[in-house]
Amino acid sequence: MPKLQLNEIAVKEAINRVTERVFRMDFTWDWPAGVALYGVSRVHEATGQQHYLESLVRWTDEQLEEGIPRLTVNAVSIGHTLIHLYKETKQEKYLNAAISMAEYLRTEAPRFAGGIFQHTVSQNYSFPEQAWVDTMFMAGYFLVRMGALLKNSDYMEDGLLQYHGHEDFLQDADTNLYYHGWDHLAKSNMSAVFWARGNSWAAYTMVMALKEVEVTHPSYMRIYDSLRDQLSTLVRLQSDEGLWHTVLQDDSSYAEMSGSSGIAAALVRYNEAIGSPLYNTYIQKSIAGILGSITENGSVADVSAGTAVMNNADGYKEVPRRRVQGWGQGLALVFLASLLTYEWKETSDYGLIVERG
Repeated sequence: MPKLQLNEIAVKEAINRVTERVFRMDFTWDWPAGVALYGVSRVHEATGQQHYLESLVRWTDEQLEEGIPRLTVNAVSIGHTLIHLYKETKQEKYLNAAISMAEYLRTEAPRFAGGIFQHTVSQNYSFPEQAWVDTMFMAGYFLVRMGALLKNSDYMEDGLLQYHGHEDFLQDADTNLYYHGWDHLAKSNMSAVFWARGNSWAAYTMVMALKEVEVTHPSYMRIYDSLRDQLSTLVRLQSDEGLWHTVLQDDSSYAEMSGSSGIAAALVRYNEAIGSPLYNTYIQKSIAGILGSITENGSVADVSAGTAVMNNADGYKEVPRRRVQGWGQGLALVFLASLLTYEWKETSDYGLIVERG
């Protein structure tokens, strides 16, 4: 498999523009910030640049001074930033806030079907006994990370339960793609659409969960197999421009950048997990497409707005994509940061070849 050809200077410049744009956005303690700041935390991890950490600290401290608002399943995604800040600073206030959010999930968040979280995107909308694939990132991955951080088996097992429950309800046996949602009352996947951003939530968080779960744990191979089969389908749906359509199997739907970034990042991390540059050809195609979507002012273009489980495929195709969105910024940063630490790349500006020896 070929190594990636990567202009590292261009990637770092894009990262800086996108991150600066993040901190020119006004976020509340909710999932748009959760995804955007998770991306910044990955950038700090990849580059070691202190100013990224300082920006995360400043935003989080201001919010903690105001007090954590009433939580939802989606809003606990801020916990990813709290974990990173605690690891970097060892300040107990970040860990204590993260624990309070994990305890909300454990004791208060609505559930159904033996413990699966009912999706709650905000306090204003209720989706009784519905599972949405978004929850795998917002809450499932957070609990797995908390379980690993604290060696807390209750958090770990609850997070893994979310992965397995969402696999049961959302992963299609024929295509291995993930549906957006499941209605347990109606016993249906509603519009039964394979949505790009939804599949990126599943793919990216599954591969990242594998970093936290012991290979001897029964859940490891279950998550791995689900991910392996999903990715084998996703790469065959990549467009010639290196992107993915918002309705994955519908070429007439627009190419969507948050989903494309999340899927491409999952391919990078999967290659690392299996110790092979298996998907380098697809990752290479994604680089130009995703970098090309970043404007001079750091906005990631062509990101679909907040998206409920729509009534049909046309509903997804009509979701607007003209505004900058926190999740688009964050997932683009996740992908770009992954390239900087990737093991099979050749950086054209520095002549550095990094590969597994």
